Amino acid sequence: MKPRRLVIVSNRVALPDEQRPGGLALAMRAALRETGGIWFGWSGRICDDGEAKPRIKPVDNLLYATLDLGQRDFNEYYKGFANRTLWPLFHYRPSLVDYNRQIYAGYLRVNELFADHLARLLEPDDLVWVHDYHLIPLADALRRRGVGCRIGFFLHIPFPAADLFIALPKHRELFQSLSAYDLLGFQTRRDLHAFHDYVQFEVGAQIAADGTVLLAGGRELRAGVFPISIDTAQVERDALTAVGSLQARRLQESLQGRALVIGVDRLDYSKGLTQRFTAFGQFLKQAARFRGRISFLQIAPPSRSEVPEYREMRRSLERLAGAINGAYAEADWVPIRYVNKSYPQSTLLGFYRLARVGLVTPLRDGMNLVAKEYVACQRPEDPGVLVLSRFAGAAQELDGALKVHPFDTDDMAEAIRRALEMPLEERRQRWQAMMDVLRRQDITAWRSAFLQELAAVPVQPAPAREGAETVPVAEDV
Repeated sequence: MKPRRLVIVSNRVALPDEQRPGGLALAMRAALRETGGIWFGWSGRICDDGEAKPRIKPVDNLLYATLDLGQRDFNEYYKGFANRTLWPLFHYRPSLVDYNRQIYAGYLRVNELFADHLARLLEPDDLVWVHDYHLIPLADALRRRGVGCRIGFFLHIPFPAADLFIALPKHRELFQSLSAYDLLGFQTRRDLHAFHDYVQFEVGAQIAADGTVLLAGGRELRAGVFPISIDTAQVERDALTAVGSLQARRLQESLQGRALVIGVDRLDYSKGLTQRFTAFGQFLKQAARFRGRISFLQIAPPSRSEVPEYREMRRSLERLAGAINGAYAEADWVPIRYVNKSYPQSTLLGFYRLARVGLVTPLRDGMNLVAKEYVACQRPEDPGVLVLSRFAGAAQELDGALKVHPFDTDDMAEAIRRALEMPLEERRQRWQAMMDVLRRQDITAWRSAFLQELAAVPVQPAPAREGAETVPVAEDV
């Protein structure tokens, strides 16, 4: 039997001539090559306000379909509701939520725009896989355009606790949009439980023994846990090459035999960088014998620099790093190397392999693939130690890590000390336990599990809509 065509929809499209770090783009392309299909989403370009025209790029048996956004759409959909409302709310930072009806209307308008163009490209038996919080309303918009094929949604970020989700003024409309999907995928069981709590106590749905959500009117919604992962074997191979790269060799020479502690994070308030720097300073205060013997490299490429909270966080980290270095540095040693630039994946893998300790301590994270990449890059005969926040999704799988509470700086300082002093045999045992998980549950297993379950979902009628807004693409709202 010919496999169903796959259609991937994401906020950004990884075009074949673009070099993007991480394995997600490669996994999506591999899935599309197996079945043929389309990758649809925003081009990343801002055009003059006006009617968007999709740009179609055929490559082999695939179509890459991208849309430009007008400045207003970009401001309201992407900068606004997606990243100033949903992002902080879903990362448990309600005090940073910026909500107003205008940006919410812009969020809906762009999803309607996507649906308008995507619906024309779909065939009845397609499998449609929608990714992340930018596109929650997309399935509902497609259903109203007569699309009846199976549509799945994967949330890459955490799903908030029910009491937090209902703090959003339009939470019922967002849930109604989610109910138009056939399958919802979450990173962790904690996220799934939060979703179940919401639908049971706020919506009045029932949860069947197999986890199916039974909605009013007889519609059924599948929801499950599908922890995203990495291409473990490829990362292992690439790390062997990367450690010999010029950048990795220069880093190793600069250490002059000191142990390397590394953190790699996008500059974002969810990553816990302020707490991490404070904990490292606390470690140096408490463990004076390690001064001059270790170096902490924090790579933090800037993001969303137009948002005031991000600009202030960058200034705060610069002050904190400066204060710690001022207190403990020597003429030939600086404890914190704080770098605000991006490195290619081929370089980072070499850095991970050199590092004696990997610090992955977000305040809240959907998964955090850096944690998994760090483990996969280690030398089996002499592996480093992963210090991991209990609030990263990866903590649900990587039991060999040293788990820490990211708000407890003393806890993190103690974990850094313990990691540096850990005997070789314990390090090997912990690393092996984590590698067993990563080899068994790699990104191919993640992709296959989700798509197999989506393909098995019975086709159902579209959900009834109870008073939710419809936003025409061509009209101002």
